[in-house]
Amino acid sequence: MTDPHLVEVNRYPFSKKALADIRDNAYAGTNWPLVYILSDGGSKQAYIGETTDTLTRLSTHLKHDEKQLLTTVHLISSERFNKSATLDIESGLIKYMAADGAFSLLNGNLGLVDHNYYQKDELYARVFRVAWDKLRAEGVARHSLESIDNSDVFKYSPYKSLSRDQRQSLLGLLYALLDERVENLVVEGGAGTGKSVLAIFLFKLLNAKEIELNLRSFSDEEKELEGLLEKLREIYPQPKMALVVPMTSFRNTLKKAFRNVSGLKADMVISPSELVKQNYDIVLVDESHRLRKRTNLGAYFGAFDKACAALGLDKHVCSELDWVCKQSAKAIFFYDENQSIKPSDANATDFARLKAASSTQVQTLSSQFRVRAGQPFVKFVDDLLNVRLQTGKRFRSGHYEFKLFDSIEEMVRAVREKNDQFGLSRMIAGYAWPWISKTKTSEYDIEIDGVQLRWNRTNTDWINASGADSEVGCIHTTQGYDLNYTGIIFGNEIRYDKASDTIIIDKENYFDRNGKQGIQDPQALKQYILNIYKTIMLRGIRGTFVYACDESLREYLKQHIPVQTHPAQDAESPASIVKLVPHVNAVPFYDLEVAAGDFGDLQDQPDYEKEWIAVPEHVRVSKTLFACRVIGESMNRIIPNGATCLFRMALGGTRNGKIVLVECTEDAGPGSRYTVKDYESVKIQHEDGWHHKMIRLNPRSNDETFEPLELTEDQALQYRVVGEFVQVLD
Repeated sequence: MTDPHLVEVNRYPFSKKALADIRDNAYAGTNWPLVYILSDGGSKQAYIGETTDTLTRLSTHLKHDEKQLLTTVHLISSERFNKSATLDIESGLIKYMAADGAFSLLNGNLGLVDHNYYQKDELYARVFRVAWDKLRAEGVARHSLESIDNSDVFKYSPYKSLSRDQRQSLLGLLYALLDERVENLVVEGGAGTGKSVLAIFLFKLLNAKEIELNLRSFSDEEKELEGLLEKLREIYPQPKMALVVPMTSFRNTLKKAFRNVSGLKADMVISPSELVKQNYDIVLVDESHRLRKRTNLGAYFGAFDKACAALGLDKHVCSELDWVCKQSAKAIFFYDENQSIKPSDANATDFARLKAASSTQVQTLSSQFRVRAGQPFVKFVDDLLNVRLQTGKRFRSGHYEFKLFDSIEEMVRAVREKNDQFGLSRMIAGYAWPWISKTKTSEYDIEIDGVQLRWNRTNTDWINASGADSEVGCIHTTQGYDLNYTGIIFGNEIRYDKASDTIIIDKENYFDRNGKQGIQDPQALKQYILNIYKTIMLRGIRGTFVYACDESLREYLKQHIPVQTHPAQDAESPASIVKLVPHVNAVPFYDLEVAAGDFGDLQDQPDYEKEWIAVPEHVRVSKTLFACRVIGESMNRIIPNGATCLFRMALGGTRNGKIVLVECTEDAGPGSRYTVKDYESVKIQHEDGWHHKMIRLNPRSNDETFEPLELTEDQALQYRVVGEFVQVLD
């Protein structure tokens, strides 16, 4: 059970006058370590910090040009806090609030800690969850931690703790950006080594409006890094920068992530062809192994030729790699030769020539951050696909699920169960089946032992698309993404020959036309296909499941992969307001008798027009806001029984991970008309549009006997979301 008294969250106005009240806080007034959040509901900006001298720190912030415009301070305190704990909680809040999206953070992205300390997992992880729930009750945070964990905005946020490997690379990159002799940098690293994280971190760092030099995690590197940043800001006070991402789907995902970060904009993430529009000071290229040359481009031939002409380059010999070099004063390429997957990818020899140039510096990332099994798993997969393992050598890990399935039906079921449990679990296959459903949407593409499956219905952000858990993705829709679990289907284009003890490729069963057209060397095609399988086998953070269509390949894999066997204290009320002005300092109070525990009696429609309730001064009032009372204990980690809460009318958009007010539009038998729960939705696409596969309404209670309410597609028709929770009022 969660103890709501583990941590306190207290709200005060952020002003000189309010410092006297803050001095009376038992923790703030005695120099106890605590964490604080400065925010403003109007501008939707916030700043997060930690201190052992609260009054001095807040007084300093009140003199700051930007921070003095913030209007509210929340103090997060606990008798269990120490310096290590507050540093950790501060970093956690920066990471999660940046992805939550309720506020745009003024914090820089340096100095976020990720260190071990006494009782970090046993106690302080729980403290953080309690604090987060209380911040949701205050309206400072909106989404559940679980939903943020699986969001792309969180995964690709620049607010990350860098590893030693990445910090050393960051220093090297900053030195190179200051070196007039260096024009290009190549950062090499395999799948999951943190190339994208480092690219986004550096991009944010160089575009920060104000660098918060909070460099605790850099220890001895602190002064060195600070000096480099100061020099860079002298040279590039407002650098013209772009992040080039060759793959459309991943590019759109990063655009979405950039929209939620202060100082960054979606149009900073561009395609290679957009480089022709202007010259840049600094260009970063993520997944640069997917830059293209003039081979098997299909509909892209015209755009490629047009860009070459605009840049004055010979279309027959240049590649998008040349475009980047021509249009940037400094270029940084994040590169992995082993993730080149088709003939249109720029030649490895072009990158080799670039790396050999005197104006290029090369750095290497080696630590594994994606798969929990670490670098040993990466090496094992490489040896497995290249048939370099000793007979009987298996990979086993207590931290990672790696299983081979004899039944495709069982693997599909296992992946879907993992998706229900953890989210972001997907099936991925080699391109061994034509994409029939692209034009004939009612037909299936893949049939194995009576199990029928369809390829991904969309190429854009398929990982997060509704219904993706019932489809099969390919390399083009998954490269660059993180998943919790993957179910890998080895198709009939890849086989095992026992006599020669080698992997062989059946070109006739490989249906990526642009992936094989023009390839004369069978070994070249084999290398592309092996790169595909290696890449998709390194997508899963928690585990990888495998099924092979070819029986001989399945028997080979059985030698090395384990086979799946069958079966709180209430916040003080705001000061009373004498005169209530509708939609100015007051919102309508609807007497719905909302049930947050068991359903109450069905309520009659109340008179909405006569009763109004005051809201705190920091709340930006609009006609979409209303209040009602929540009865019950099933949300008591966030909403106390009997609390009056502020809601915003449901106007559409995603509700996943949000607390919602749900109305039952029909008499569902025993129960009531309204309930408040955390909303989770799984959808699936049919020919006539999107439909709910299931809605799960989750309790957030200290009483673990409360269970989620799961609604089938038919049952869901009886329910509608009428409001989204904003905060507890009293």
